[in-house]
Amino acid sequence: MDLAVSSDKGSTQMPMIDVYAAAGRFPDAHALAADLARTLMEIERVPNIAVFRENTAAFIHELPAAAISNVEGDSGHVRVQVLTNAGALDRDKQLAVVERLSAVVANAAGDPKLGHRTWVLLTEAVDGWGLWGHAHTNAELVDAARAQLSKSAKAPPAR
Repeated sequence: MDLAVSSDKGSTQMPMIDVYAAAGRFPDAHALAADLARTLMEIERVPNIAVFRENTAAFIHELPAAAISNVEGDSGHVRVQVLTNAGALDRDKQLAVVERLSAVVANAAGDPKLGHRTWVLLTEAVDGWGLWGHAHTNAELVDAARAQLSKSAKAPPAR
């Protein structure tokens, strides 16, 4: 069972996703944010527990079209920045993140070609995340996730 909470790999995955696009690009930014977060959790294969559901999040930043440009003056691009713990995404997961998040963005915009104009940046945070008002090490987050897994395993089944 892949629990993705191994401290030897530094892979307690509490990702943050930031999307930068021209204002109005996405008719439902909230749905896009939720879809991106859910998709990333699926790719990472983390347990479906509150610590991951509540702390895997996406932020949609709408900018004036004039604030975005390539060399030719086109502002029809989208930038997606994914922040994970160092080592959290192996090469297969990196490829899946870029492909699937680009597709989610294009679908949300109703523009199938937008995936070719979506830049996905994979960024890694070295040992440490600010969460619950405290700067945690990866090991502390691993312990929190394991405690929650243990607690949920002992809970009686819902009726």
